[in-house]
Amino acid sequence: MELSRVLIRELADLQIIELREASPEDPEAPRTFPIVIGLPEAQAIERRLKGVTVKRPQTHDLLATVITQLGGTLESITITDLAEGTFFATLDILPPAGDSLPPTILRVDCRPSDAIALSVASSAPIFVARHVIDAASSETQP
Repeated sequence: MELSRVLIRELADLQIIELREASPEDPEAPRTFPIVIGLPEAQAIERRLKGVTVKRPQTHDLLATVITQLGGTLESITITDLAEGTFFATLDILPPAGDSLPPTILRVDCRPSDAIALSVASSAPIFVARHVIDAASSETQP
């Protein structure tokens, strides 16, 4: 999936980001769906997309730095579920290499807006479970 739009209405409490299939089964009609997020998260995503820097680290910057400083890598983010109008996501983190077997991806529960902000900052791919795409795109189609 890819982030296709960020719609910010500063006079409203809720903002919208839209995801679109990056490699749709039907190239003529990629499925899209909106996710409602808060204004601070939408502004953070928009700042990252525009390359605007701020003087002090924001929460998303802090988390990205913590992951990196601990030796991990944000491999991807995944929108895992949609229940009663609420999306669920994970940060998919590859921990540092150790003396054990190949590392297992750590899946950390996360709000989709936070996950997408981190994805934009680190260029990590966005994945969405097929059942979520099916449910979300069918709810938004006429």
